[in-house]
Amino acid sequence: MKGKVEIIAKLNFLLADELTAVNQYMVQAATCENWGYAKLNDAIEKRAIMEMKHAEKLIQRIIFLEGMPVVWELGAFTIGSSVPEFHSSDREKEVNAIEQYNIGIALAENLGDWGTQELLQDNLEDEESHLLWIEAQLEQLSQMGLTNYLSMQV
Repeated sequence: MKGKVEIIAKLNFLLADELTAVNQYMVQAATCENWGYAKLNDAIEKRAIMEMKHAEKLIQRIIFLEGMPVVWELGAFTIGSSVPEFHSSDREKEVNAIEQYNIGIALAENLGDWGTQELLQDNLEDEESHLLWIEAQLEQLSQMGLTNYLSMQV
């Protein structure tokens, strides 16, 4: 099925964002593992895997629409050098992803591409759950302090 150029371009933009997030989160997860924060490693790694699944769905949709998935372009990312910086940079990435998914959903609706709209809505719900988790971590850091928070992540 030949897809609309605007939809394929937006899907490729979202794909680049997802692939960027995968890289950011995998480095952070490995760093947490190296520091001995097993719980954080697991949580961040699971989020990276969800982002990989989002990327896979986007690739499949682009191909279905007879487009070419662009997998070699990544956006800018900030890994951070501490757990609080990880959460802050991840929050920024998720807020941006939510904004971009909402733009994509509106575009798909305006162009009558209901399959793409449904896929983007599903991914959006996951991104919103990621943001809620990150914001909870930032709130715990604020309430407990860094030492207490990190002691719970071992």
